[in-house]
Amino acid sequence: MDQRAREALRAAARAARRAFVTGLAAPVRAALEGQLAARLAPLLPPDAVVATYAATATEIDPAPLDPLLARPCFPRVAAGAGLGFHAAMRNQLRPGAHGIREPAEDAPQVTPAIVLVPLLLFDASGGRLGQGGGHYDRALGALRRAGPVLAIGLAWDMQESAPLPLAEWDERLDIVATPTRLIRCSAQAPPRPAGG
Repeated sequence: MDQRAREALRAAARAARRAFVTGLAAPVRAALEGQLAARLAPLLPPDAVVATYAATATEIDPAPLDPLLARPCFPRVAAGAGLGFHAAMRNQLRPGAHGIREPAEDAPQVTPAIVLVPLLLFDASGGRLGQGGGHYDRALGALRRAGPVLAIGLAWDMQESAPLPLAEWDERLDIVATPTRLIRCSAQAPPRPAGG
């Protein structure tokens, strides 16, 4: 899929997610995000370093998981260094790259064992369409080269897609969690494209 087609797919996915989320009453949204947290809780060892994220207006929010995370960290985009993960609590985050809340520049960098990954679309084999910057793909690739890491995509159920065409640098998710189910992707993943 060429870049223009990927951008069109991203635009359609953003519009569909926006329409879905704006149609949710606040208590319904809170209940769905609570269901997501309950579904994820058994996968998060209490002592693990877990990378979570500050959700944008229409992303599913992992904040209900915060009480379970003894060692949370959040992504931070540094000029020239890409995406790193830094120890912080949610109330310590400040607006950073692209207006997304992130840890302070002096927050300690850590290596997460589990990464909760936002997305625009996912497929059952762990394919993920993100915002287009490649930050998570590069970060997951570096983490996986260094050792084991569990990548869990978080999504509304309506974000599931037909199989996504992936480039050789795209990193697959191990699991996708939605309010209604957990999809274990690794067993369903096709071989990586040549060079990947």
